[in-house]
Amino acid sequence: MPTTPLTPQITTPHDPFQEPRRADCPWCGSRALRTRLRAPDPLRHRAGTFVLDECADCAHTFQNPRLSAEGLAFFRRDAYERQLADLTARVLSDRAVRRRHRAAARRLSALREPESWLDVGTGHARFPEAAKEFFPYTSFDGLDPTARVEQALLEGRVEEAHRGYLTTPGMTARLRARYDVVTMFHHLEHAPDPRAELRAALTVLRPGGHLVVEVPDPRSLFAVLLGKWWLPHGQPRHLHLPPSANLRAELSALGCAVLVTDRTDPHVPYDLAAAVALALAHARPPLRLAAAPVRTLAAALDHGCAPLLRRTRFSNAYRIVARKGAG
Repeated sequence: MPTTPLTPQITTPHDPFQEPRRADCPWCGSRALRTRLRAPDPLRHRAGTFVLDECADCAHTFQNPRLSAEGLAFFRRDAYERQLADLTARVLSDRAVRRRHRAAARRLSALREPESWLDVGTGHARFPEAAKEFFPYTSFDGLDPTARVEQALLEGRVEEAHRGYLTTPGMTARLRARYDVVTMFHHLEHAPDPRAELRAALTVLRPGGHLVVEVPDPRSLFAVLLGKWWLPHGQPRHLHLPPSANLRAELSALGCAVLVTDRTDPHVPYDLAAAVALALAHARPPLRLAAAPVRTLAAALDHGCAPLLRRTRFSNAYRIVARKGAG
């Protein structure tokens, strides 16, 4: 009697770039999750779609499944960093970046002159370079998971360079209570565990020191309107987008006094122009050239409307200043 050959079972191979998908919120533990966004890698280094989920209870937005350690290393390669920098440079010039850093440093100049300052996620250390104008007697150090911080040391923008995260084994033990100010400008969204990163930041702060955190605002109306074309969604590199209420509550629970929550000054006027740049990232050069007037118009709208939008829910970022020790 003839037999029917068995059909081999086809299984989906494990993706070493992603961890298993989780069923609960990493911030509050709720299982009331909804898919907020599905987006490809805008630079198309590999196929696939990345997912952002949002918690219905605490509004925390997070990548699910999250990049594994191997995936994080892949998307922090120098070649990828350069391409990402090229994309960002199309909508945010070096002059605009310097202007933003100077504005942030000027805002923070109300702080008493600190002796030592650590800029976390410093990259090329452009913020310490700008801040020295307002804090000439302060020693600035930089910390970053990429080799950029080591280059910043060679070029004299920081006095010490630390490679990794604050949660890297041995980092907080080496830097414990060394700093009067710790800044995290658009760093926390890249951290695999933002809560652990906050606790580590407070560990390296001296009593009474100040922690400054600036992150994209996931509740911005631009995020809703532009979806996957909203640059701060940042897939696949942005792992967490906590709303400001969550960070304020966490810092208070850690014994900090939250001094400032600012949604006005941190707004970056690039939402529309960046959306156009993302949409055209893979277009052929003739099409990109033909669309240049569209990008120019989008940039003009971003900057022309910024004085109004930064005071509304269209603001795309927020900054929190907290003091260690609520006393």
